[in-house]
Amino acid sequence: MPKKKIAVLTGAGVSAESGLATFRGSGGLWGEYDPQEVASIEGWYRNRELVLGFYNQLRAQLSKSKPNAAHLAIAGLEKDYEVTVITQNVDNLHERAGSTRVIHLHGEATKVRPEDGVYDRTYSEKEVIDVGYEPVCLGDLAPNGSQLRPHIVFFGEAVPNIEKAIDVVADADIMLIVGTSLNVYPAAGLYRYAKNNTPVYLIDPEDVAIYDPKITHIREVATKGMDEFIRRIKE
Repeated sequence: MPKKKIAVLTGAGVSAESGLATFRGSGGLWGEYDPQEVASIEGWYRNRELVLGFYNQLRAQLSKSKPNAAHLAIAGLEKDYEVTVITQNVDNLHERAGSTRVIHLHGEATKVRPEDGVYDRTYSEKEVIDVGYEPVCLGDLAPNGSQLRPHIVFFGEAVPNIEKAIDVVADADIMLIVGTSLNVYPAAGLYRYAKNNTPVYLIDPEDVAIYDPKITHIREVATKGMDEFIRRIKE
């Protein structure tokens, strides 16, 4: 009998318990920088050195962070289900926890790619360079001779993996949303592509921007909420 398919959409809340500050929360790097200066395409063109420095700090912070119990629980679902993680996060904690199918909607902090000014193209594996936690500076060039930039989807750029994510959600038997306030589009609307009979669970301790009766809201932090989610789907 084939395994049931679970589509998991995660946001910054799933990594908060690993010490990574949420985008809208206070403290951490996001509390020190204006997101429009370090996470927008306009900010990149205004001050590449500032943006590169920010992501160098983010990689350094990530090197000291470890997957938490929520990441591990999501990875553990693969024992009994076919699980695809769709994450808004640019960290690699899902992969480090053992998740084998991860779609990064907003890019990956540990990777860089050539700057070429094209917003909506999908970069090949050869063009994307895994730098791990190493710093990247002005003057660090790609094989094509252009400046390396973060492999991040900045504000003002298209989201290349959104169609792939829609297909995963549309094919899912269960959808789980963890640690996102459902404020950031297009990711916030992904659950609407689930089949009418697909149960949708949301784990977040706070109120969220969307009210929909088809969503079962588990008001817990990610680690505790995952325990409750697993209990419910196994009943």
